[in-house]
Amino acid sequence: MDAPAACIVCATGLYDTEEQTCRPCTERVAANLRALPGPQGLYAQLADALHPGSSSGGPAVSGSRTAPLPVRLEVLNAMTERGPVLGPLEGWVRDWEQHGRATVDETGTLQQRLDHAVGTLRFNLNWAAAQHPAFADFADELHLILRRLRTATGAEKPPVKVPVACHCGQILRVSLDMDGIDCRHCGAGYGRDEMLHLTPTRRAAA
Repeated sequence: MDAPAACIVCATGLYDTEEQTCRPCTERVAANLRALPGPQGLYAQLADALHPGSSSGGPAVSGSRTAPLPVRLEVLNAMTERGPVLGPLEGWVRDWEQHGRATVDETGTLQQRLDHAVGTLRFNLNWAAAQHPAFADFADELHLILRRLRTATGAEKPPVKVPVACHCGQILRVSLDMDGIDCRHCGAGYGRDEMLHLTPTRRAAA
């Protein structure tokens, strides 16, 4: 008997009514898209996180011996036309346009462009989940965009990094969201399981 078809995003077995993506993964992608646009969306919230020391969780500036930068560069980059948010989203719109399922619109403000890109992706989401061969890549990239925005706006704190010892003695900093790490000192590579079994340093234990 043939093995049941599996979801291309999470590898869960599919029901007969599902084509290549399971319903929970499709709904999760839809929720991620809904979190982005509009005046209350995560993209608009970047403006409030732009200045250092803002309530978004950016680095505090009091007590610094040098003058702080006027803006947080990683947030400013996320707001730009070719940055890690609007750039990839409009890239997917261009991709879906080749399938006759979207229309690129690069007019208006960056917020308007973001809203249009998300709107057309949401409108065609069921088609993409069922038929687009790279839907898993889209879901993964959208997840990364959401994490970046939530971290920048303070909705999600960056994962805590713990210092561990490489076999050569070099200290590496790892977190639970990492797939692995390479030691720049000796070149040793550790997969996720190996990385999580490295010995924490005394600083981590403290």
